[in-house]
Amino acid sequence: MKTLLTNLSESIRIEMVSRQLTLSVAESCTSGLIAAALTSVDGASAYFQGGLVAYQDWMKQTYLNVDGAAIQQYDVVSRQVVEQMVEGACQQFHSSMAIASTGYAGAGNGRIPAGTIWIGWGKPGDIHSQMLLLHGSRTDNTAWATASALRAFCSYLGLSCKEESEKKS
Repeated sequence: MKTLLTNLSESIRIEMVSRQLTLSVAESCTSGLIAAALTSVDGASAYFQGGLVAYQDWMKQTYLNVDGAAIQQYDVVSRQVVEQMVEGACQQFHSSMAIASTGYAGAGNGRIPAGTIWIGWGKPGDIHSQMLLLHGSRTDNTAWATASALRAFCSYLGLSCKEESEKKS
């Protein structure tokens, strides 16, 4: 039985392969869940380049070329940072496109509340992002952010992705 994430990932795989495009991920708060979903379907190696879980700011700066000044000015959980993560992943993994996440899935930081997550997607010169304000548990928030990122990327590709899980017989 296919799940929501499997359906989205399969739709993305089919489209990326047919367009001969490649994809990478840069994840913070989702901790590899986006990459795991994308690679859970057969044939992912035909388009998926790889990913990085950059939990610490220094990793975002070192491996994804996120500007430290942007982190200081806007916070690590911001549109500016997630969009730089998308661009950095494309560069780091030599991919056509990327998906990224950064957020406070559990506790906030005092200024930004818990459940604030930014997702980003696109390609250099055409990067999009969305802020999610979630109110579930840490596990629920990261699962929702993962599904939201895949839905957003699916839409970016111009697809009407099949999202419904099949009902148990």
